[in-house]
Amino acid sequence: MTPELDQMTEMTPTRAEGEKIMAAFTPRMGRRYANGRNTDNGPGAHKAVSVLSPYIRRRLVLEQDAVAAAIAAHGAEEAEKFVQEVIWRGYFKGWLERRPQVWDSYRSGLAGDLAALERDRRLRRDVERACAGQTDLECFDAWATELVDTGYLHNHARMWFASIWIFTLGLPWRVGADFFYRHLLDGDAASNTLGWRWVAGLHTRGKPYPADAQNITTFTAGRFAPRPTDLAEVTQGLEGTEPDGLPPVLPLRPVIPPVPGRPTALLITDEDCRVEDFALAVLDIRTAATLAAGHLRSDLPVSDLVLRFEDGALADAALRSGLACQKMRALDPAALAKWATGAGATQIATPYVTRGPLRDWLDQAGPSLAKAGITLCEWRRDWDNAIWPHATAGFFKVKQNIPGILAQMSDRNLGPQNSLVKGLGGA
Repeated sequence: MTPELDQMTEMTPTRAEGEKIMAAFTPRMGRRYANGRNTDNGPGAHKAVSVLSPYIRRRLVLEQDAVAAAIAAHGAEEAEKFVQEVIWRGYFKGWLERRPQVWDSYRSGLAGDLAALERDRRLRRDVERACAGQTDLECFDAWATELVDTGYLHNHARMWFASIWIFTLGLPWRVGADFFYRHLLDGDAASNTLGWRWVAGLHTRGKPYPADAQNITTFTAGRFAPRPTDLAEVTQGLEGTEPDGLPPVLPLRPVIPPVPGRPTALLITDEDCRVEDFALAVLDIRTAATLAAGHLRSDLPVSDLVLRFEDGALADAALRSGLACQKMRALDPAALAKWATGAGATQIATPYVTRGPLRDWLDQAGPSLAKAGITLCEWRRDWDNAIWPHATAGFFKVKQNIPGILAQMSDRNLGPQNSLVKGLGGA
């Protein structure tokens, strides 16, 4: 096994390391990935999947670069499954951008669920046992332990875990999503929230995901063999808890781009650690800072693994920016305006921050920024602009537009252009 794929070793949160992992996995992005990606071989043995997600989530590795590498090495047909899985993350982000009400509902619902745990001793005990891997269901307990110890779970294991949490153990789905979000190195608000909603039958309404004993046995290569009676029979999802259905699709939030030459404070967050990709040279940068916000993921303690990865990614981003960056922590939102005005800046420039806890924090900073005459400006990547208009319903709408999305990216000279064009062929 190559060391970069060994999940028992703490990952190095740098762009160079992410690109090293991508290069090592590129020969496996084709048919080998399609055939092996569903098998969870366990901690330290995730050879059939790339484990690039913590890097892609922070854009230490860009989605279009991973897609281009796969197509260049294997062609569009052989790389199809890998490309689709990369685009899934963009789909989920776009879907939540178009329905921010779902995020607000999750946050308020989670607060209610956590308050219920304080009142209900038995429920609190059951949740604590599940998080500690003490349910006596071998597969579930192993996944809980792996998640806490490594910050990673195979995608198939995530679905099984969520299904068992919701339907077999009968625990609040938002509390389970919060457990994931506090521990996953690649956790982001959209993929995590919507992934749990999908399992619960709330995303694709009326179609919950059932954890199946034979499926678990087959796709853990026999590591686990639960009995069918160990798992609940899933006959319906939780759609009855949201009788009004999905909220309406909203327009994408408008973006205010940075104004060249204007006194600027550059803000680097772990939503996008590639600020060097943007036109920094045209800005009059008076100050720069990294903003640690991992603790905002939950009101409960966030894993040290997650916080250390964030700190390392921010430090690497600051180094690559070539600027002297001070370190900030997202505490009092009013401090953002004080930082910018203290340097004489009239705009804050940062890569686009999608719906989630950091976006909430920035919104809370809005009144103090407005009072100080500071404009919050963002760069939104063309990768997101290409995918998000299609992210209004299920993934199928995005999937059928993948050739057009990749052609659009090639037209804008993003990523290795020739690789994308060559891979598209006549599709």
